[in-house]
Amino acid sequence: MKVLITGSNGQLGSEIKALASEYTNFEFVYSDLPELDICKKNLLTQFVIENNIKGIVNCAAYTAVDKAEKDGVLAELVNAKAVENLVAVAENQHLKLIHISTDYVFDGTSHIPYSEKMPVSPLGVYGKTKRAGELQVIYSASNSILIRTSWLYSIYGNNFVKTMLRLGAERESLGVICDQVGTPTYARDLAQACLEILSKSERLDTQGKVYHFSNEGAASWYDFAKSIMIMGEVDCQVNPIESKDYPTPAARPHYSVLNKSKIKADFGIQIPYWGDSLCDCIDILKTEKFEE
Repeated sequence: MKVLITGSNGQLGSEIKALASEYTNFEFVYSDLPELDICKKNLLTQFVIENNIKGIVNCAAYTAVDKAEKDGVLAELVNAKAVENLVAVAENQHLKLIHISTDYVFDGTSHIPYSEKMPVSPLGVYGKTKRAGELQVIYSASNSILIRTSWLYSIYGNNFVKTMLRLGAERESLGVICDQVGTPTYARDLAQACLEILSKSERLDTQGKVYHFSNEGAASWYDFAKSIMIMGEVDCQVNPIESKDYPTPAARPHYSVLNKSKIKADFGIQIPYWGDSLCDCIDILKTEKFEE
C-alpha cells in the first residue's frame, strides 16, 4: 500500500520517515513544498493518480500561531483549503486519510481533559483555520480520521524543547508562562500512533471520526521548561510568569489537556508519560547534533 506523507519535512513528517522501516506493509511517498503544493487540487489529484497512492497522512500545516493573526489568508489556505482538497481526493480516489489538528480549537475554559465530544471555540486565527480544516474531514464521505494533538516537539525542526536548550545555554535565567496548562507531545509518539492507526483502520468504520492524542499527564509551559533544563543538564534559572505579563498577538487556551480514552480503546494504543518521552528526546539531542 502506497502512503503519501504531506508536509514530510516538518516535525511529524520527519518522525514518520524515521519509523518507516518498521512498517514494511507500506511504501511511503514523501512530499513537501516545492515538490507538491496541496493547495492546488489539480496538481494533488494528478500526483495521487500517477503515484498510485492509497493512503495519506497530512502533516502539512500553518503553525505560526502569532503570525497567523496578520497572515490569515495563508493560514486559511494551508489549514483549511488544502484539507478540502485532500478530502476531495480521498473521496474520489477511495483513499484512507489521517489529518492532524490541534488543541487550540478549544478555548481553555474547561478544568477537565477535553474529550472529542466537548464543544470547540478557538480563540485565534490559527485555531479558527484549523477548525475549518477539521470540518472538511468531519463532514466528508471519505475513510478519514482527524487526530488532535498538542504542544508538539521533536529532535527535528524548530520547537520549544530546542529553543529552551539553546536559550538556556545563552542566558542565566528565563521567564516562562506558568498559567497555561496542556501536555507536551513527542512527535515520534504521535508518528507511531498514526502508523499504527493506518495499519488497523481497515477493520473499523473511520469515516470522519475524531480522536485525541497527546502524551499522558499535564504540565504548564513553566513545568515543561524546568524539566527540559534538568534533563538537558543546562544551568539556567527558570522563573514562572503569568500570561498577562507576556502578551502575545494570539490568545492561548489556559487549559487544553486532551482526553485520550477513545483512541486507546479503539486502537489499543499505549501512550507514554510526557516526562518519559521528553527524556528520550533530550537523550538523542545530547548525543546527536540536529540543526534547528
